[in-house]
Parts: sequence; C-alpha cells; structure tokens
Amino acid sequence: MTKTNIDVAVIGAGPAGLSAAFVLSENHKDTAVLEMSDQVGGISRTIVRDGFRFDIGGHRFFTKDEEVDEFFKRILGDEAIWVNRSSKIYYDGKFFDYPLKPSNALFGMGIGTTAKCIGDYGYVKVRNFFGKPEIVSFEDWVSNEFGRQLYKLFFKNYTEKVWGIDCSRIEAEWAAQRIKGLSLRVAIKDALFPQKNGKVATLIDKFLYPRLGIGRISERLAEDVEKLGNEVRMHSRVKAVNHEGGHITSIDVETDEEPYSLELNDLCSSMPLTELVLAMRPEAPADVIEAAHNLRYRDLVTVNLMIDKPEVTDQTWIYIHDPSFKLGRIHEPKNWSKAMAPEGKSSIVAEYFCFEGDEIWDMDDKDLIDLTVDDLGRRLGFLKKEEVLDAFVVRVPKAYPSYELGYREPLNKIREYIDTFDNLEIIGRYGTYKYNNMDHSMKTGILAARNILGESHDVWDVNAEKEYHEEKVLEK
Repeated sequence: MTKTNIDVAVIGAGPAGLSAAFVLSENHKDTAVLEMSDQVGGISRTIVRDGFRFDIGGHRFFTKDEEVDEFFKRILGDEAIWVNRSSKIYYDGKFFDYPLKPSNALFGMGIGTTAKCIGDYGYVKVRNFFGKPEIVSFEDWVSNEFGRQLYKLFFKNYTEKVWGIDCSRIEAEWAAQRIKGLSLRVAIKDALFPQKNGKVATLIDKFLYPRLGIGRISERLAEDVEKLGNEVRMHSRVKAVNHEGGHITSIDVETDEEPYSLELNDLCSSMPLTELVLAMRPEAPADVIEAAHNLRYRDLVTVNLMIDKPEVTDQTWIYIHDPSFKLGRIHEPKNWSKAMAPEGKSSIVAEYFCFEGDEIWDMDDKDLIDLTVDDLGRRLGFLKKEEVLDAFVVRVPKAYPSYELGYREPLNKIREYIDTFDNLEIIGRYGTYKYNNMDHSMKTGILAARNILGESHDVWDVNAEKEYHEEKVLEK
C-alpha cells in the first residue's frame, strides 16, 4: 500500500532528484521520489529500442568538483568509461574542427576572412584598453570578446537556432556563464598562433560517460534508493503543493489509479520552477504568478535513427550552423560507447530546438523523420535512405530555461517567494531555472539533502561562479 505520509518527498527522478534521494536514504530519511513519466532520468535518460540505446541529446559528464566526481564514480563503478571528444562545426558547406586547428581554420575560412577576424579581434582589444562599452546582450558580450567577424561566423547563427530569438535579446549573463575562460576565442587564437606542441593544454579532449548511456546515472541511483528501503514512484504527477504559514504540509499526487495526498516534513522539488509556483495552494500572490508566466523555456525534439552500417561519422558531436537547416546538432551514440548499438549497426540522434506549438514541434513524426533523413543523406552525405532501419521521435517540453533579456526580474520575484518556505528545497536545471550541467544538477540535489539533514547551504549559488570550467557555448 502506498504510504500517505513521509519524511521527505522529492519531485522528479532526474539526476538532481535522485542524488538528493540517495543522500537522504543513506541517512535513514523516509523518502519518496515522485516521477510523472514511466522512466527515470528526465532529459538525461536513455531510451532502448530493438537493441539500440539513445540519449536525449548527447550528455557528457565533466566536473571540477571533487565531491561530485567521486559521487559519480561511486554510483557508476566500472560502468564509467572514458570517451575521446571529437566535434565538428558545419558552416558554409564545410566542416571545421572544433576546437579549430591551424590549417583547418586558415584554409577553411580563407586567408581573407582569417585576416578580417584577426584585425577585428585586435580592434576590440585595443578599444577595450581605453574603456569597455556597455554589455547588455549576448551579441554585445561575444562581439566585445571576439570581434564582430568571429561573432557572425561562429556564434550568431547557431545560438539563434538554439534559442529561437535574436542574439540581441539574450542576456549577456548566459554568454559569460557558458563561454568560460577557454572558449572559441582561445581555440582560434591557438589555431592562428599555435603553441610549439600544437596543443591547447586545458582543452577537454576526454570525458566520462556510462557505458550503457547517460540514463544509467539515474537508473543506478534509483536502484540504490530502493535498496536502501525507499521508493521511486512512477506515473506520479504532483498537481498541488499545499502550504500553511510558510510551511509545505502536503502534496496532491495524480496517478494512473487513485489520486492521493502525501503528507510530508520536507519537500525537494526539481519540477519546472514556473509549474511549482502555479501548483501552490493557496495560490501564490498575483505578482508571483505573473512572474511565472513571464519566464519561458526552450523545447527540444529529437529524431532517432537506427542505421544499417557500422559507422556514420567519426565524431561525438556535429553542430549545424547553417541557417538553411532546421536541424541543430547531431551525435552518434556508438562513438560514445560501442554498447550503444548492436554489432555492425549504428544510430544517429538529431536535435531540433523549438518552442512547443511551433512548426517543428507540431510536425508529423513521419515528415520530421523524412526531413532528417534527407538532410543527413542528400545534403550532408552521411547516409542513404535505404540504410535507415527504423526511426522514432521524442518531444521534450521545457528542456532549457531561456535567458531572454529581462528574465532576471521575474526570476528574482519567484525566488523571493520560494525562500519564504522553511521546508522547501529547489534543485536541478528545471527547479532552479538555471542552465546547469549535469554535475551542477547533482550538486544541487546533494546540497539540498544536506540542508534537510541539518546543514546550511545556498543551493542557488551552485553554478554561479564565473570560471567554473571550460564549457563551450556550443555544448549543452
């Protein structure tokens, strides 16, 4: 029989929620994880079809946090493997190495364009010596760091494809957060002025990955939570969060069978922050509800192809900058782990960034598959139509929080409201409305659990530092 009272309820069975539940379970807290779908992992899940394994987009694991690194290795054990990172950018009918290599950059862009890039880059550096211009948008930030020419060549088209808005409407904060000290600027600098050994010492050319797909992180965590005597309840959607006097008292849960109310002492939520606000009973103040309506998420559609040949590409990622393609990015799972496809076969995951209800989101599955096969085959030359054994489409709502200009004000309004509750912890990318990497999300779950256990940590501060690691603007 399902318990209707619990020490801690955790909303969402992704890496953040399950990391929290694991720490709580190890510390003997009676905990239930509530997941609305039929599979753990959230956007970091792995789908299995006919012997093929597909991640929802390519998710590598990388961290500079020693605690999270040890946590990851402890959970995965011998399932964790090292993957050689190899990526390309498709631009103007050509494939560029990413990070750029000297000959690839010079001969790919052409001497004239390369000279313009160098000149433009030099100009902004000299100008900044006498005083920086006001930096408001992504466009401002990148142009000021790299020059207009490099901004237009390697940032503008792809970024606008990812976010669906002009770069002048994206907060500069997102650029500063995602384009760390080592970015395309350093890659191009090394391409044009290479070191004697030909290498950029701090480029991340390897990363850890579970042999059977990124979803194994959540699957292993869920297994361990249940071994420790706690529950992961699937098909359990939280419809209302009940509170009184700044204290969460219970949540109303909808299931495939009978709905129920779950009384609790603490709540840990990784559900989208906007949905959490709208689920509050009594309702949140009108200005907080308005703030929730003013925050947007970017959605994702993946087309997953099963291919009747051993290899399609030799890359981990390929980024499609060309604006004539609706396709944004592809990855070949077998290049991450040989176990991701049957012997002699391979697969492709093609990502489309969109808004729920737009052309791509509403496109018929068959039409979307046909479009993808045509782009990968006729236009890019990666495969033949007859080599596609099967395919399926996955739609992921609210995949990425949107850092649109002005988003900070409504977010702060919501944060102020959330902070009035004494037993509510907010975690994960969805929950904190922050473009977290996987290690950040896991860290929020670990710290939230420790808060419940009596420690004091500010979960909002995770991924707030400016120089966390060398994440590239292209990766997500």
